[in-house]
Amino acid sequence: MLDRLALKLAKPAVDRAAAALARLGVTADQATLAGFALGLAAALLVAFGHSLIAVLPLLVNRALDGIDGALARLSSSSERGAFLDISLDFVFYAAIPLAFGVADPAANALAAAVLLAAFVVTGTSFLAFAVLAEKRGLKSAAYPSKAFYYLGGLTEGTETILCFLAMCLFPSHFAALAYVYASLCALTAAMRLHAGWKAFG
Repeated sequence: MLDRLALKLAKPAVDRAAAALARLGVTADQATLAGFALGLAAALLVAFGHSLIAVLPLLVNRALDGIDGALARLSSSSERGAFLDISLDFVFYAAIPLAFGVADPAANALAAAVLLAAFVVTGTSFLAFAVLAEKRGLKSAAYPSKAFYYLGGLTEGTETILCFLAMCLFPSHFAALAYVYASLCALTAAMRLHAGWKAFG
């Protein structure tokens, strides 16, 4: 829901950072892998009870996730790069709830499992729509710079990161935040299923 606004606001800074990194010889794939490593570092910090410290690598992970696309557009974007980007994003999204479950299984394990299940449903509907949209030659007017059809919803990347930040800042409220966000993910999945039903009828 907020991705279009967030991308628009961040674009000037992202483009400047990408141009600076390109001059240093940094490639889009390198930025993707560096961001992923920092995302895993954030998850490990959460798992060992250092969720507040995890905020920094988590934020840098998301910054690099925007910069890698800008880097790709400065050179030659590739399907391999797009595949790597989205695949590692989904690993990162799964790693954070799992880390909270590991950090305090008694309080968080069930909520983490529910949120992970919700992520599976939203991710599946998102990717399934993208595959069939590509087959039909459909293009997203809302996200023209994306490498594939990007179907929005209530819970996009921006909302997910805001939720993760809230969890890191208030770890004792992880379960409540996870259940609320899982409900929003379920609503997003329902909206995407409806969109797919109409688009591919």
